[in-house]
Amino acid sequence: MEIFATFDDSVFLEARDKVSVTLCPYDAKLCEPEKALDAYSSCQEWIADNNLTIRRDVLEGMARCCTKLGQRDRALDFADLLSKDVSNTCHLTSLLLLKVSIFQHFGAVGSKMSALQQLCSLLPFNPWHWYNLGQMCLQLLESGRTTERCESSEEQNDGGTEEQQREAAELNDSRIWLKACVCFIRTRLLLRILRQQQSSFVLQRTESTLQMTDEVLQRLSPKETTVQALTEVVSEDLIPEKMREDCQDGDSLASVCVQSFRERWWNKILLTGVLETDGLQTRTQC
Repeated sequence: MEIFATFDDSVFLEARDKVSVTLCPYDAKLCEPEKALDAYSSCQEWIADNNLTIRRDVLEGMARCCTKLGQRDRALDFADLLSKDVSNTCHLTSLLLLKVSIFQHFGAVGSKMSALQQLCSLLPFNPWHWYNLGQMCLQLLESGRTTERCESSEEQNDGGTEEQQREAAELNDSRIWLKACVCFIRTRLLLRILRQQQSSFVLQRTESTLQMTDEVLQRLSPKETTVQALTEVVSEDLIPEKMREDCQDGDSLASVCVQSFRERWWNKILLTGVLETDGLQTRTQC
């Protein structure tokens, strides 16, 4: 057992004269959006062409500054520049989260929903993206601002893709209600699977979110047959082996096949017929 001969006995002794060091709290430097934008702009010219990581950080910072300053077009322009450097799912996830924050700030409902749906399609086993999409649908229902937001001139001029415009055209109560049900049912299924491997504060967060999800579904009050039909559709891919195989986070985009939300989920859900049998009822309790 010569390997133990290399250890000094003092390693295993309790330190007697150890001096305690008080660490100063770290406070991140905060700047006004305008000053921060100027600082980011001055950094750009010093970034090496091959330093894509710093370039991405700076562009994202500039996009967020422009969002705070109310400069929507500039913020989206920086997001478009970021999209040119996307090479893996981590990059794409960060870009979509950035777009969600931009669209939320400017009240672009259709575009925000489209970005959230892309996140759910890109990372279908992440319960938090499903939960956020469900929360957005719930807020639209509670505010009563679904169709009217879709018809606003701001929404019409989003400049989104054909898929985004089609999704915006579907912002009516019955379809938003159905999407909310789908999202919270999917969230509940995923969290129940994940909590088997969790502990401590992570498990507490999961349990708390599960409780809120159950409460929301009670408020949405879908029929039991509707819950069963939707559960069957959204649980088809929840097989442990498949979930491990499809966990592509960080891989190159060439190895990831991202179907649109409509193709992967919505068309199947509409085929169940639950929209006609349950979703057309008035949901005044939401």
